[in-house]
Amino acid sequence: MKILVLNGGSSSFKCWFQDVPEGEGPSEGAPPRWSARVDWSRNSGAADVKITRSDGASATRTITADSPSRFLEPVLEGLWKGEAKAIDSPAEVDVVGHRIVHGGPKYRESVLVTAEVRAGIAEQAEFAPAHTPLQLAAIETVIRIIGSSVPQVAVFDTGFHATLGPAAYVYPGPYEWLDQGIRRYGFHGISVQYSTRRAAELLQVPKNSSRLIVCHLGNGASVSAVANGKSVDTSMGFTPLEGIMMGTRSGSIDPSILVYLIRRHGSTADQMDDTLNRKSGLLGVSGISGDMREILEARDQGNERARLAYDIYAHRLTSEIGAMLAVLGGVDAIVFTGGIGENCAPLREDVCRQLAFLGLKLDPAKNARPALDQNVAAEGSQVQVLVIRADEDWEIARECQRLRSIQPFRG
Repeated sequence: MKILVLNGGSSSFKCWFQDVPEGEGPSEGAPPRWSARVDWSRNSGAADVKITRSDGASATRTITADSPSRFLEPVLEGLWKGEAKAIDSPAEVDVVGHRIVHGGPKYRESVLVTAEVRAGIAEQAEFAPAHTPLQLAAIETVIRIIGSSVPQVAVFDTGFHATLGPAAYVYPGPYEWLDQGIRRYGFHGISVQYSTRRAAELLQVPKNSSRLIVCHLGNGASVSAVANGKSVDTSMGFTPLEGIMMGTRSGSIDPSILVYLIRRHGSTADQMDDTLNRKSGLLGVSGISGDMREILEARDQGNERARLAYDIYAHRLTSEIGAMLAVLGGVDAIVFTGGIGENCAPLREDVCRQLAFLGLKLDPAKNARPALDQNVAAEGSQVQVLVIRADEDWEIARECQRLRSIQPFRG
């Protein structure tokens, strides 16, 4: 089955294409036949596009676009046109899988996209206004340039967390909030689902038999407690703002801070949204960057605000892992994934040092230079520490396969 996966963010877009043999799960580590990454600058209106093929062929170009959705058509056409094309015709695409950030209260698992589903996703757009419009535009673009007959699958980042119990997802405000859709949804679910399954493979245990704490650490970051293959708690909530400190997001803060800013400084909702989502976190504290690599470099050069930013990040992460540990009643493995989780050895070391009371021991050499999808715990450690390469694309492809096994798409 030839699967095209489209993963849209607020200012970036990833395309992934692979042949997956019928009846077989995707093979971890295998590069896609074709991929494209687009980074769009709101200031310049330019989209930088890089297309890569598994045989080494590549192409780069810059597209001028007044909105992210305007670059979708020429980028998708690169799959069957140009020097780095991978197929001869769009008709060769068997199914298109989409990452949809927020399904709201309506969509709690992957679904085949229909006109009704498109309308339903649009109704939930208020829950993720920075992402949903581009993801809906991707669905419409596929219909326009590939055709309405190609099946499309919506895979929701909130879906894996549909197993949260009421004690975990109901906020302790007025009960009427729940009727208004105000509840904890959780995010990074596609990544956590992939990590949960991959962890079982690495530990050589059944996937529904372990207690895992999955730390998805990128520009956005979350910590999830997974018991027997199901999410039982997670740090993100109604939006991806809740939880631990992130690149430019504050994570959880005292809500009275917002009341104070409104009353004393006349702050507006838009101003607070901008501050909490784009001017806080590592960037806000350091004043330098939201990129952990730049924070570490500045810290090592003696920048005290960068040191403080790193220390807060490590403290908040350790604290959240401790909370998830209590919810699970113990843990078999801690998983680090995402750009920071996979690449920041000092952070893994500092966090795991605080958890030594669990009998957790790192292998310093493995942790310093881990091969991705590796256990970096020392021999004899009572808790395993896994570094897993985030791979939402394969998980979305797997969901396409799963739905196809339940209901034939076409033909």
